[in-house]
Amino acid sequence: MGAQRVRVLVVGLGTMGTSHARAYKAIDEFELVGLCTRHAAQRADLEAEFPGAPRFETLDDALAATRPDAVAICAYTEHHAAMALKALAAGAHVFCEKPLADTLEAAERIVAAAREARKTLLIGYILRVHPSWSRFVEIGRTLGKPLVMRMNLNQQSAGSFWQVHKNLMRSTSPLVDCGVHYVDIMCQVTRARPVAVHAIGARLTGEIAPAMYNYGHLDITFDDGSVGWYEAGWGPMISETAHFVKDIIGPNGSVSIVSHESADATAKSADHNTHTQTNALRIHHAALDANGAFAKPDDLVSTEDEPGHQELCEREQRLFLKAIRGGIDLTEHHEDALNSLRIVFAADESVRTGEVVRLKR
Repeated sequence: MGAQRVRVLVVGLGTMGTSHARAYKAIDEFELVGLCTRHAAQRADLEAEFPGAPRFETLDDALAATRPDAVAICAYTEHHAAMALKALAAGAHVFCEKPLADTLEAAERIVAAAREARKTLLIGYILRVHPSWSRFVEIGRTLGKPLVMRMNLNQQSAGSFWQVHKNLMRSTSPLVDCGVHYVDIMCQVTRARPVAVHAIGARLTGEIAPAMYNYGHLDITFDDGSVGWYEAGWGPMISETAHFVKDIIGPNGSVSIVSHESADATAKSADHNTHTQTNALRIHHAALDANGAFAKPDDLVSTEDEPGHQELCEREQRLFLKAIRGGIDLTEHHEDALNSLRIVFAADESVRTGEVVRLKR
């Protein structure tokens, strides 16, 4: 007889929550036992796609009724900590979308609670299960030190996309919400200690709180001499030009992600699919020949057979299942998640104060 199915409750049924619910439905080892979201009774789309799955308005009701083995938390960031702690207290494993929490202290409490309860906690760093991004990291590690890492993800958003961004900015800036992915990539490449963060931000709309900004740019310095920058902007005013830059430069050359947007003028920066898609990896070799010309041409490695967004969500949930079954030690995963949060929250502090933030060991 095979292992018992993991009974999972999904909380928050927006873009990511719905994608993860689809993943649980597609993976035989999971049983989708409930969907928890605001206005659940009115969500005819959920009944159409997940017929018969019980729907709940509150997490308390959902936990009491379903008694799940696992809870997937895909609500807005300001709710993550309270929901994760409640799920862990109820004896459930937790998958939580990034960012893990809206403060570093809250994130540390979640990690500590998971360890104390001896429950799995997996955070939704989707690029970590993406083969093209893993290859990008591997190549970056061959370029020598120090490294220069340049990344951005600007999103020109309108309509429902802009509404989601405004909802996110009630508690979470663009630098924090998306930045955790890309500073995590930088930290994976360098495996060096981040020592200082400086950031700037601008509020380009009156539709968000005065203390919030919808455009930001951060710079990180590492103790091995490496540096990196990340830029993020949301809103109807954001330019589509050069909205997707992902490259790593070292003494031996560089590697760059050539995105689908570079070749497809119809691609839109607010579309979640474009956030993970790549088209190719361009590897540039710095070595020169006796005549001072480049000794080798650039290599272009096609990534067109890479998984799409839904398959990546399924890969994340298979990883979650493996961790629940005891096949993975997530200690380093937790440390890396807290490290990336420490950097982006330092960036938020720098935007507010105008000062360089020195990171403690």
